Amino acid sequence: MNFNSRLSRFLVAAATAVLLAIGTAVAGPDEVGQPAPPLLARQLDGAALDLAALRGKVVVLNFWATWCTPCRAEMPMLDAFYRQHRAEGLVLLGLSADDRHDRKDAEKIMQRVTYPAALLQEATANGFGSPKVLPITYVIDTQGIIRARLMPTRAGLSEAELSEAVLPLLGPATQATLPPP
Repeated sequence: MNFNSRLSRFLVAAATAVLLAIGTAVAGPDEVGQPAPPLLARQLDGAALDLAALRGKVVVLNFWATWCTPCRAEMPMLDAFYRQHRAEGLVLLGLSADDRHDRKDAEKIMQRVTYPAALLQEATANGFGSPKVLPITYVIDTQGIIRARLMPTRAGLSEAELSEAVLPLLGPATQATLPPP
């Protein structure tokens, strides 16, 4: 086998491996009703983030980026919703899809809101993978089951959509009425 043939085979094998890895990484939790995948990271303030440790809380994961105008536009609504419902057991986490070298920009933007954030590139475990679109928001119930995946629209995420997905999950009285996962 000559050099060009070996190089061609190597490149095809490498490209296939990369595409398989990317396909696995970006596939993420596409199915509502499935357990949320692992997520371990350091928040921008240095605190540990372990999604599994948040069982018992309703968790809203908002994937965003500093360069994403619709992402930044929905942040004030997300923050107001979080402030209104955090005493009821709501946790909201911003997960920035920015590169590590954009960390300071992400920190600056996050100073405008009260909910914590982390950089996905700094996660030690990220079963969600890289988002295919931004913004994207997952709602996870107290048992760690994904109950909603809110995709972007031209109008952006509305408070009504978020309320419809989250409010039935908050509080002990509503837990008994939820359908099984």
